[in-house]
Amino acid sequence: ADRPAPRGPRALAPDLARGTMLLLIALAHAHMYLSGQDVGFRGYARDGSVIDRIVAGLQVTLVDGRALPMFAALFGYGFVQFASSRAAAGADWPRTRRLLRRRSWWLLAFGFCHALLLFFGDILGAYGLLGLLVVGVLRWRDRTLLLVAAGWILAYGAVYALNGAQIAEYGGPADAMATSDPVAAAGGRLALWSVLTVMLAIEVLTPFLIGVWAARRRLLEDLDGNRRTLRITAAAGLASAVIGGLPLALMDSELWTGAPASLAVPAYVLHGLTGLGGMGYAALVGLVARRATATPGRIVTALAACGQRSMTCYLLQSVVFVAVFVPYAGGMGTELGTAAASGIAVLTWLTTVLLAALLHRAHTPGPAEQLLRRLTHGSRRHAPVAARPAKSGRNPARSR
Repeated sequence: ADRPAPRGPRALAPDLARGTMLLLIALAHAHMYLSGQDVGFRGYARDGSVIDRIVAGLQVTLVDGRALPMFAALFGYGFVQFASSRAAAGADWPRTRRLLRRRSWWLLAFGFCHALLLFFGDILGAYGLLGLLVVGVLRWRDRTLLLVAAGWILAYGAVYALNGAQIAEYGGPADAMATSDPVAAAGGRLALWSVLTVMLAIEVLTPFLIGVWAARRRLLEDLDGNRRTLRITAAAGLASAVIGGLPLALMDSELWTGAPASLAVPAYVLHGLTGLGGMGYAALVGLVARRATATPGRIVTALAACGQRSMTCYLLQSVVFVAVFVPYAGGMGTELGTAAASGIAVLTWLTTVLLAALLHRAHTPGPAEQLLRRLTHGSRRHAPVAARPAKSGRNPARSR
């Protein structure tokens, strides 16, 4: 079995970003469990109350399609950190690549199980697929990384345009979680997941590559040295995300009732492309972490603990939402509106933060993280293979 690299002190900013942004993930997903409503491009009810439509407008502007790029960038960041830790332990590139691929296969399996049992909109499978296909990017030069990231935006935009045209023609993604038979519901979730996994992998490639580039510069570790870059990224990214998201937000929430129908698909594509600005959230959290690193208080510590156990907390969100909303469990998906669903999302996130804080105090990792680590590295009961020095003496995740 491959022995895990020794666990050194973790940088605060990446964990704080993951823990905080899991709130946005909860908000983005909760309304997808509602059913029996006429919905728009982002799956929000068009015929809800005024409060429901205001909440929908705010979430389309600030949440939907904004948290996902940030998490994808953090996934790329973590990809580099994983490879760097293996290099520090003496592993050469082929061994590191093998571990990354093994980890990616297990992420794909986790995603399959998540979709089978709970939620069709799983992201773990897309991360696993991406890790399998592009593990070699860790050997790319910085220039190649950035050129491919920029060029891939065209493919990303094409996927959004195609999806937007489908929604305009056939309607929004309504009632995806409305099936009352558990077996039929599982089959439907897997069918949707198999398509969405490929689409999401295409969607997150650009922020993933940017995350790899950022990790090489330790943007979320050397917070003092990168303060100016973080400020620019936060300001420019979030401004573009808000401005680019407003047209669709106003149309999708029916707050702008006189908009020409011909603007709907372009607004949807603009919303998707400017969602890349959601990476500004990570930069903003980095600036907060810069001030909090020396003496993190209870709130920061709890949020970072949630981020350190982000996969466990992410999966727990789906457990709660299934228990509350779907017809064969709580059945509230046909009774509640967007605002109520978002309130449940906030409470769910807070609960996972408290649970993560308790696990942190007990010095216990998240169950999902612990299982993935064990599956990736194998049983610790076996004698570890002696580490071999990297052939080039160079970190395999470092730019060339």
